[in-house]
Amino acid sequence: MSREILVLTHPRRPGMAERAQWVLDRLSAAGIAPRMLAEEAQLLGISAPCTVGSDDDAAVGVELALVLGGDGTLLRGAEIARSADIPLLGVNLGHVGFLAEAEPDALESTVDHVIRKDYRVEERMTVDVTVRYRGEVTYEGWALNEMSLEKAERAKMLECVVGIDGRPLSRWGCDGVICATPTGSTAYAFSAGGPVMWPGVEALLVAPISAHALFARPLVLAPTSTVAIEVLPPVPGVVYCDGRRSVDVPANSRVEVARGRRPVRLAVVRELPFTDRLVAKFHLPVEGWRGRAARDNGMADANHLPAAPAADQ
Repeated sequence: MSREILVLTHPRRPGMAERAQWVLDRLSAAGIAPRMLAEEAQLLGISAPCTVGSDDDAAVGVELALVLGGDGTLLRGAEIARSADIPLLGVNLGHVGFLAEAEPDALESTVDHVIRKDYRVEERMTVDVTVRYRGEVTYEGWALNEMSLEKAERAKMLECVVGIDGRPLSRWGCDGVICATPTGSTAYAFSAGGPVMWPGVEALLVAPISAHALFARPLVLAPTSTVAIEVLPPVPGVVYCDGRRSVDVPANSRVEVARGRRPVRLAVVRELPFTDRLVAKFHLPVEGWRGRAARDNGMADANHLPAAPAADQ
């Protein structure tokens, strides 16, 4: 039976058609059957050997999902890959691209790793999200990066009571509350003042957004903890999962967040320390570093760290 690889793209990015066609041709030449979503192939104006019509069927029976795009495309790919329990491998053709395994200049070598099946798979923690209104479940979802509960009325403040492990913690008047995974700690939660957590950490991060309260600092919880946020009248809220899926949350609702039952599987082709990833993605100043690792590798300083990707125009 031939191997099948799902290729997902951001079809409106400049130069994507040429890159996607090259990937399809390279996989086909290696005896691997590439698959694409029919809508993406049509938007790109390329010919794919196999196309599928919906996200629900896209990953069934494939070995891996290869994603060409930025973090938004990766998050969309995570939805498709997680449903079929297959690994996801991203090549950053966007802006920051924290979820991506490789940068644009490594596209060719990354595809070669896939062809050789030279990759390992790691699991990333997710969160499960449940919304209840007057005791009845009105929504069930999940997120790889974060769940954010935000006010539905721009000019007003969201009033909520936050509880941890079945006990009330504090009442906040705020713009919202973020519950993030370690993977999502460098995303929305980071912008809200939360800490960066290394991917190897297993924890839940809770970060209020612009809270008017004495006790309103980000919290790092055990992965076994559960978070409950009760939305008080009169202002309703909106729940966003990874900024992609949303549901209205009326006042008197309760939003519950816990560790996800199913993780997202990410394929890794190279062992790049997370510290180096932070330096490259955030353009952190490290000139003058004379650490032991630099000396052992024959480096004079930290200028040999991976270069940060250029932003798309």
